[in-house]
Amino acid sequence: MSQSLSKVYVHLTFSTKGRYPFIDDKIQERLWQYLGGICKGLECNPIQIGGYRDHVHILCLLSKKITQMKLVEEVKKQSSKWIKTIDKNYAKFYWQDGYGIFSVNPSEIEKVVQYIKNQEEHHKKRTFKEELVAFLNKYNVNYDERFLWD
Repeated sequence: MSQSLSKVYVHLTFSTKGRYPFIDDKIQERLWQYLGGICKGLECNPIQIGGYRDHVHILCLLSKKITQMKLVEEVKKQSSKWIKTIDKNYAKFYWQDGYGIFSVNPSEIEKVVQYIKNQEEHHKKRTFKEELVAFLNKYNVNYDERFLWD
């Protein structure tokens, strides 16, 4: 084959340090837009970005030029620096050390988009911890609960 072809959708999720509810109404929409801009800059086309008070979800098309780890590193690093410049209330903002990243079947894209759009309603019934454990179980990811949370 004379060309490199790739179409890998990923659903990335991670929380604030200690799951502190930093993502308030003052910054929420701006944060989603900023995260989308970071993804675009990395040639990882953002499809849907959202989350709730203590975590984010990013559905994007992973660029063939970047690794998953580099995507996560840049998204977290750039957005963390930016948030701290908004207001003194965010001066102690940090993302958690870890993350979850999962492949998404192209036929399931709309389902994931709706899932991300409905985060506020979803989290009236389930915490981020419960949500992440459900993802890990769905994808058969082996994990040690002792090291899952920071």
